[in-house]
Amino acid sequence: MDPLKQKFQKKSASVKKQIKKILAEHKDKKVSEVSLRQVFGGARGVITMFWETSLLDAQSGIRFMGYSIPQLRKKLPTGNGDEPLPEGLFWLMMSGSIPTDEEVKWLSKEWRRRSEIPEQTFKILNQFPTDTHPMTQFVTAIASMSTGSVFVKRYAEGMGKADYWDAAYEDSMNLIAKLPRIAAYIYRRSFHNGDHIAPSPRLDWAANFAHMLGVSKKKDFKTLMRLYMTIHADHEGGNASAHTMHLINSTLSDSYLSFAGAMGSLAGPLHGLANQEAIKWIFEMLEHLGTTKPTNEQIAQYVHDTIAAGKVIPGYGHAVLRKPDPRFTAQKGFAERNIKNDDIVNVVWQILEVVPPILKGLGKVKNPWPNVDAHSGALLVHYGLKEYSFYTVLFGVSRAMGVLAASCWSRALGAPLERPKSVNLKWVKGFVKK
Repeated sequence: MDPLKQKFQKKSASVKKQIKKILAEHKDKKVSEVSLRQVFGGARGVITMFWETSLLDAQSGIRFMGYSIPQLRKKLPTGNGDEPLPEGLFWLMMSGSIPTDEEVKWLSKEWRRRSEIPEQTFKILNQFPTDTHPMTQFVTAIASMSTGSVFVKRYAEGMGKADYWDAAYEDSMNLIAKLPRIAAYIYRRSFHNGDHIAPSPRLDWAANFAHMLGVSKKKDFKTLMRLYMTIHADHEGGNASAHTMHLINSTLSDSYLSFAGAMGSLAGPLHGLANQEAIKWIFEMLEHLGTTKPTNEQIAQYVHDTIAAGKVIPGYGHAVLRKPDPRFTAQKGFAERNIKNDDIVNVVWQILEVVPPILKGLGKVKNPWPNVDAHSGALLVHYGLKEYSFYTVLFGVSRAMGVLAASCWSRALGAPLERPKSVNLKWVKGFVKK
C-alpha cells in the first residue's frame, strides 16, 4: 500500500469512528430549518451534505482541512518559485496533514507514472471538429477513460463495501494524473493546429501542464499554474460541480463518469464558465472604449451601463463570501510580484477600485467584492493563453483534486445514495393552508 493510501486509510477510519459516535448520541438534533423560499430557490444554504476536504467561511474564505489560502502558501512545499505545489494540497485533503517535501516529490513521481492516456481517448477527441468547445471535448475524453476504471472491474468481481474506498482511490489517482495531458492535448488541437508537446519526465504536475500548453517559456508561468491549480482545487461540497460529483458518485458510478458529470455542471455560465465571462467583459469594455488604458471614470460609466442593461458585472459577488475572495488576493499578489506594467492586469486593479463602491450604492448587493474569476483571465492572457473558451478546462483540471479527494472520503465513510424528497404544488398549497 502506497504511503498516501496508508495515511488516508488511517485518517478516514478515525473520522468514520468519530461520526458514528456523534450520530449515536445526536442523530435527531435539528441542523437547519428549510423555508419555502429555499424549497423553490435551489436549496440555497440548506445544510444537507458532509464534505471533509474544505469548508467555505463567509469572512475568511475557503479553508482546506482548516487551513486558509494564505496559510497554505506559507506551509505547503513549493516548486521552483514561491507558490505551493498542488500535490501538497491533495495530500492535505486526503490525510489531514501538511506533507513533507519528500512526500510531495513522491506524489509528483506517482502521478507521472500514472499519466499514460488510453489510445481510444485520443482517437475519440480527433473525431471532433477543432472548433468544438473545449469543455465538450474535455467531458467526452474523461468519460472515454471509464473503460479503465479499477472500481468497475473490482465491483464486477464482487468487491466488498469495506474496499470501495481503495478502488476509488486508485481511480482518483489515475484520473488526476491524466487530466493535464488530456487538457493540453485539447488546447493544442483546438488552437495550435494539433502541434502537441510531449510531457516532461522531470516536472511536477502543474509545471508539466504549463509545459504541455506551450504558451510561454517563462519560468513564472509554471509558478502561476501551481498557484492556479491550488486555489481552484475545492470550494466545499455545495457548489454545482462538487454537488454533481457527489450525487453521481453516491450511486456507485465510477470516478470517471462522476467527474464527467461534474464537468458538465462546471461548464454552465452560472458556475465555471464565469471565469470566461469575466475576461470577455473586460475585452468588450476595452473595445467599446477604444483603449487598453481607460480612466476610472470611463470604467465607471461602462459599469453603470452594464447594470442599466440588466446585466451583472462578471467576477464580482459571491453566494457565500462577504469579503474579497482570498483567491483573488492571492492572484493579485502574484501579479504584483511577477508582472509589471501589463495593461489588462492594471485594468483589473482599476475595476477593483471602481466596482465595489458602485455595487454598494445599489443597496441590495450582499457582496460587492471580487471573486476568483475577476483576476485569473488577465494573468493567463499575459502569458499568452488568450483563448478564454479554454479557461473552464483549466478550472476543471484543478477542481478534480478536491472532488476526487472528497469521493474517496465518501466511499471510506460509507456515504449513502443521495435521495432528497421533492414536493409538488398541491403539497405546497396544503402545507401553506395548514
